[in-house]
Amino acid sequence: MTAIRYIVCMGVSGSGKSTLGHAIAERMHWPFVEGDDLHPDVNVEKMRHGVPLDDADRRPWLEAVARTVRQWRAQDRSGVISCSALRRAYRDVIADGHEDVLFVYLHCSRERLAQRLADRRGHFMSADLLDSQLATLEAPLSPPERALRLEIERPAQELVRDVVDAVSRSAVD
Repeated sequence: MTAIRYIVCMGVSGSGKSTLGHAIAERMHWPFVEGDDLHPDVNVEKMRHGVPLDDADRRPWLEAVARTVRQWRAQDRSGVISCSALRRAYRDVIADGHEDVLFVYLHCSRERLAQRLADRRGHFMSADLLDSQLATLEAPLSPPERALRLEIERPAQELVRDVVDAVSRSAVD
């Protein structure tokens, strides 16, 4: 099996993608890209006003995420990026047919997600969109997808260790 070189921290808003992504990148000494920063302004405004994105809205954003991974691959660099990647088709765009991408799916209960969103300050994503995101979510299946499901109620250092272990195992498989 191909060694993992790229990690996509995925899940609905409030699941901790950015926090875990930063921690993994720091531990691996890889760059981290905040996927939210790649959204076109029109998407940010829609989400700020509680309007769910559709596939047409998401397309340029997913292409930007995929472009980031392609650039790392072209430069022979590894990296970590956050991206909701809610549907299998979205993950397929990002992986682009390569097996070196690991999707780290951050999971917890709807109630806990709602609480995390209510406690969050300064983010453009409206908490009103949680149910829309959960309805859109197609949890990754491994196999055929290369994915690792993590329960976010566990301590962050354990989650990071699980990801690092998965990457290490992939290098020797």
